[in-house]
Amino acid sequence: MDAFPGWQRICAFAGSLAAACVATVAAAQTAPPFAQLLRETNDAPRVGIIEADIDRAQGLARQARARPNPEISVYGENFGGSSPYRGFDQTETTVQYNQPLELGGKRSARIAAGDAAVVAAQARGVQGRIDFALDLARAYAAVEVANRRIDIAEDEVEEATDDLKVARALVGAGKEARLRQLQAETELGTLQSDLDGARATKTAALARLSALAGSNVTYVDISDSLLDRLAARPATGPIDPLQSASYLAAQADQQAAMLHVTAERKKAIPNVTAQIGVRRLEVTNTTALVAGIAVPLNLFDRNRGNIAAAEAEQRGAEARAQAARLEAEANARAAVALIEAADTRAASADRTMKTAEETYRLARIAYEAGKAPLIELLAARHGLGMARGVIIDAATARFDARAMLARLKGLTITGEPVQ
Repeated sequence: MDAFPGWQRICAFAGSLAAACVATVAAAQTAPPFAQLLRETNDAPRVGIIEADIDRAQGLARQARARPNPEISVYGENFGGSSPYRGFDQTETTVQYNQPLELGGKRSARIAAGDAAVVAAQARGVQGRIDFALDLARAYAAVEVANRRIDIAEDEVEEATDDLKVARALVGAGKEARLRQLQAETELGTLQSDLDGARATKTAALARLSALAGSNVTYVDISDSLLDRLAARPATGPIDPLQSASYLAAQADQQAAMLHVTAERKKAIPNVTAQIGVRRLEVTNTTALVAGIAVPLNLFDRNRGNIAAAEAEQRGAEARAQAARLEAEANARAAVALIEAADTRAASADRTMKTAEETYRLARIAYEAGKAPLIELLAARHGLGMARGVIIDAATARFDARAMLARLKGLTITGEPVQ
């Protein structure tokens, strides 16, 4: 009989608890710096979709080079009938090789369309990777913004708690009415709710970041700051909208659509099938060559529906290319203006923040000295909270402006080229 059954149970429980802790740590971790995270997203679903689209186009291009398969036919004549063809003495057996021949440049047109489709898929892939890098950066920055809003909410809760202590002391000393204490308590409860909402927003932002990165673990925080890194003004220089990834992808799609129309028109040209074979004549115990040509009659199927569909696709690709050009030109004009506006907004927000901090400091001193009512202190703290929010909003606007510029240049938000 075991003398220490209790100790065994305790050890087993401790082992289970340690395993659960290890599993929890493995299932939750801090996201790496953004540049590293972007490099580690090759297995992300959106990247997989891009690569699959390119692989599909390459497979179709390889298939476009294939020639029509030949046919081997074997058939017999003059047997199993009435006399003198009752048996097999009069049988004529033919083995024939049939080779379809594509005429009118059909194969070359098909190959050109397939190659153009690969180029278009690769151009869309570059655009897709740029858009993915931008969305990942925005998701990363959203976590940082949520962290800053949590910090602000925690500071406001702490300040409101201190103000409530002062209000209670003044009420206890008979220098304030009970109503002022209730107002301070209500204000604290509201700020506590704001803090809970900010924490929930961070949880949602982390979930989106994890999902977008294709991570099997749940990130609990980030290890890099994009907002601080982008505080410096970027060197804009001239922006050529016609070199943007979106316009180049639209152009490639237009070229592929045009060649697809040509390939579909070529399909209407009938193929010729060349035939050659050997015939065995049993009655004379001899062989002979047979040859022929088969030409289909295009009476019913002239590929008109596919041609019309390809032409409509071409018109749509031309319209999308024109729209992409106009959008790229508009974005190029807007990028510099938005960056200037964001920098001006950030500088103004910094000045507003300093003024609000000084206003709250003076209001706090006056209230503690009994020289100002509680309503002025609450108003000053509310103004400080708004100023802190303006700081975050200005940093977010600055990030968005720099992100648009990076997208136009085909770069990540940290300046690396996207391939």
